[in-house]
Amino acid sequence: MLKIKNLSKTYGNGVRALDDVSLEIPKGMYGLLGPNGAGKSTLMRTIATLQNADKGSIDFNGIDVLKDPAKLRAQLGYLPQDFGVYPRMSARAMLDHLAVLKGISNNKDRKRVVDGLLEQTNLTKVAKKAVASYSGGMRQRFGIAQALIGDPQLIIVDEPTAGLDPEERNRFHNLLSEIGENVVVILSTHIVEDVADLCPQMAILNQGKIVAEGAPAALISGLEGKVWMKRISKAELPEHRTRYRVISTRLTQGQVLIHVQADAAPDEGFEPVAPDLEDVYFSTISAGQNATEAA
Repeated sequence: MLKIKNLSKTYGNGVRALDDVSLEIPKGMYGLLGPNGAGKSTLMRTIATLQNADKGSIDFNGIDVLKDPAKLRAQLGYLPQDFGVYPRMSARAMLDHLAVLKGISNNKDRKRVVDGLLEQTNLTKVAKKAVASYSGGMRQRFGIAQALIGDPQLIIVDEPTAGLDPEERNRFHNLLSEIGENVVVILSTHIVEDVADLCPQMAILNQGKIVAEGAPAALISGLEGKVWMKRISKAELPEHRTRYRVISTRLTQGQVLIHVQADAAPDEGFEPVAPDLEDVYFSTISAGQNATEAA
């Protein structure tokens, strides 16, 4: 169990990236959703002991993460949003090097670990190729392989599927699902489908604050009967934004498909629609934006 309590972080330029964040994250896949700039990467980097918080605490299975970062690092696997590789090193050589850094000094043990990780991430056939030559999906699978060195009990993946094609995204989802059966895996992303497909528990972070948390199905049920759909012209959109709580818009076939949140049908032109996690996400984010504008 990962316990985060009252975590706050303000940067030197005055940006409050985290504002009194508290979460309890159990074993399994846990989704952290939020738009770009919401504070997700700051939270992930703080949990991964790469930066300090101004206040608050992080506990992982009895380890005080902020006071004893070395102890946490021994149990941590981290796939950041961007990670560098040596341009000429093969995947096998790179994993072998990283395994040494993780303290696996015995050659036979290290070969067994590296072979196993290459097999698990479906990279065995390209193990001798330079990681710098890999496609986006292959690089992400390599990123997971390096994060799994040393059998970590806490794994953090930050925006792992951004830019992947559908086939690679599905392959990556399957890999994460297998990993998440026995350890804590935090999936930080702005892609709603990733969380909907993978995570039994989740939270939404916006403007440095946790604005919603729980099981996706429970959050979706809270919008039952409250989401309405209508097709309008682009010219009508400003008026509808003024009159209704428009939570999302999508351009389709020359018209704008809008979703509106209301307790009853706004007018005759609207049709009820079954809510999904995307509606929950946009409803929650728009509520935060409206509150900021009102203030």
